[in-house]
Amino acid sequence: MHLITLIPGDGIGPEITKAVTDIFAAAQVPVQWEEQNAGQTTFDQSGELIPQTLLDSLEKTRVALKGPITTPVGKGFRSINITLRQKYDLYQNVRPAKTTEGIQSRYTGIDLVLFRENTEGLYSGLEVFDERLGISDSIARITVEGARKICRAAFAYASKHGRKKVTLAHKANILKMAGTIMINACKEASNEFPHIVFEDKIIDNMCMQLVNKPEQFDVVVTTNLFGDILSDLCAGLVGGLGVVSGANIGDDMAIFEAVHGSAPDIAGQGKANPTALLRSALMMLHHIGEHKQADRLEKALELTLQDKDKCTGDLGGKASTTEFAQAIIDNLDK
Repeated sequence: MHLITLIPGDGIGPEITKAVTDIFAAAQVPVQWEEQNAGQTTFDQSGELIPQTLLDSLEKTRVALKGPITTPVGKGFRSINITLRQKYDLYQNVRPAKTTEGIQSRYTGIDLVLFRENTEGLYSGLEVFDERLGISDSIARITVEGARKICRAAFAYASKHGRKKVTLAHKANILKMAGTIMINACKEASNEFPHIVFEDKIIDNMCMQLVNKPEQFDVVVTTNLFGDILSDLCAGLVGGLGVVSGANIGDDMAIFEAVHGSAPDIAGQGKANPTALLRSALMMLHHIGEHKQADRLEKALELTLQDKDKCTGDLGGKASTTEFAQAIIDNLDK
């Protein structure tokens, strides 16, 4: 039995979280949830965005499943997601993007995984504002060690999962020092994994290539801001944020999450699509070694996605969150 921290989040978070836990229970997945929360709801109740009880749970379980979380805007609070990533050095943001039968997309044949450096770059929080001059400076901190870690992680993943190519997206023609650090780090990793093809592309060309011919890419690695943008672009290629998974992984902790927003406008209405959180939970199962259970649930999800009568509204159906989850349960082992 695996003990997992469960963070339902805000807005539609509790609804999609319940859908996932109901599916896991029906499938008898060997996990035990330890529920803790963070975000706007927790702040309203206790005055804390990230309670110590949540941190204690994470440090005990080392694995979490997290729903969408709202950080209050305009009150000086730092992003909860960034705080957790930096506190626990969750330096890999891993975002698969794959076309799936039953999910509408303009493309076919996409099966790529993006590795975004998750703790440095322009998200380091190094900002200075000179009020007298009206100048804001934001520092994109790139370290040699951080670059080595994310590039090696991308190559190691490619090797482990039978992927053939790693593409680095960078801007070394303008950001010469930062770009060079990333290129050199990838070249080092490439030497360690010589059976993996390595290529690099300038970020603006990379965006065009992703739209023109996304099926050419396999594993993509990049810095924090570029990865933030590219990961949503890739999600758009395969159906949107509501159908893709996400993970924040370090050397000894991993938090798997739905990467879409908390959608407070539809909270409590039974309209929410739990696919993104479920797929993130399946990534989690692979991470903890429950591969057969993950594959079993993925098959049930894919069967359900092909039956529009059983899908939620954003997927072209009329089913509620609960009805969609029940359809996945009904499709287990078919």
